[in-house]
Amino acid sequence: MITVVIEIILASWQVFYESAVYMLLGFFIAGILYVFIKPETIGRYLGGGKVRSVFLAALAGIPIPLCSCGVLPAAAGLKRQGADNGATLSFLISTPETGIDSIPLTFALMDPIIALIRPVAAFITAIVAGLSENFSTRWNNSSDNFSQISCSDSIDCGGCNSTVVNPGKPMEKTFTAKIVSGLKYAFVDLLGDIGKWFILGILMAGMITYMIPDALFESYLTNNLIAILVMLVAGIPMYVCATASTPIAAALVLKGLNPGAALVFLLAGPATNVASMSVVSGLLGKRSLMIYLGSIAICSIILGFFTDMLYYSMGISATAVAGQAADIIPHFIQMGSAVILGVLLLFGLCQGYSRCCTFFLGIRKRLNAI
Repeated sequence: MITVVIEIILASWQVFYESAVYMLLGFFIAGILYVFIKPETIGRYLGGGKVRSVFLAALAGIPIPLCSCGVLPAAAGLKRQGADNGATLSFLISTPETGIDSIPLTFALMDPIIALIRPVAAFITAIVAGLSENFSTRWNNSSDNFSQISCSDSIDCGGCNSTVVNPGKPMEKTFTAKIVSGLKYAFVDLLGDIGKWFILGILMAGMITYMIPDALFESYLTNNLIAILVMLVAGIPMYVCATASTPIAAALVLKGLNPGAALVFLLAGPATNVASMSVVSGLLGKRSLMIYLGSIAICSIILGFFTDMLYYSMGISATAVAGQAADIIPHFIQMGSAVILGVLLLFGLCQGYSRCCTFFLGIRKRLNAI
């Protein structure tokens, strides 16, 4: 038993070691975007035009690193700024499916092709859903339920951060202060929010690497369509953010999973979970939920097939090239980045634990006061 645990930890460490540089780069860029590109600023452009608003919402959501539940408060901010339903739905899909932090991580753990296809696929899926929403029915201006969404304690999103949507927050005057604020958001707030999910994804990747036989997918999932459908069914109800889903998908590809099925998991897993589906249904209605799920499912399947055809036409084996991008980074940089990321994760998790303790102590005081 101890030997198994050690082997899983070593396999997980290898994934963590290879991804650390790209994680730090992604979080740095996320911090810069947080300072200079605000959701409430984008929201001013998402209320007019059935087509333009959807395209802008899909484009705006690509770099923002939020999970499928954490995106709900951000979408509420856009809705309050006058974004229509199609733009809101488009933003709800493109944002969790990819992010500026997950793109370099995909490049490191998988390969440049899938790293490029992933944001493009998220963009296409978001546009399909948003246009379907806007052209299926007339937008009802009286529907303002999204303004009531917040990152509440009743939803276990794990990746929500209320600082993402804060229209009243004053902006620092100096450029240096802005950069410091962005870095604090990226490496303290954001990393603390998704850190536990990233660690979980790393551990799951280690378990897959150690426990799943190399010939499993070649023996039981040789049919690409079946593999794509299995990943779709597995991904839709699961909660896994874009960052955490990447090492899992990479480990599956290394075990022989076709890249199209891996892409389906990278799209469906982060974009949907049971909690977010129930919220979308209650706030936008069952018809919008069907558009939401249908667009993700149909686009994921089609884009998964396209990805498989692209790899096949180029004569590239996804299993053979997975993780090779990490080899271009010198060992001392990788090790230093792994140490730095480890310390930041530990600090972020401690911060999260402190917030949880404060929350439960507050509840206890309220109960005692009754």
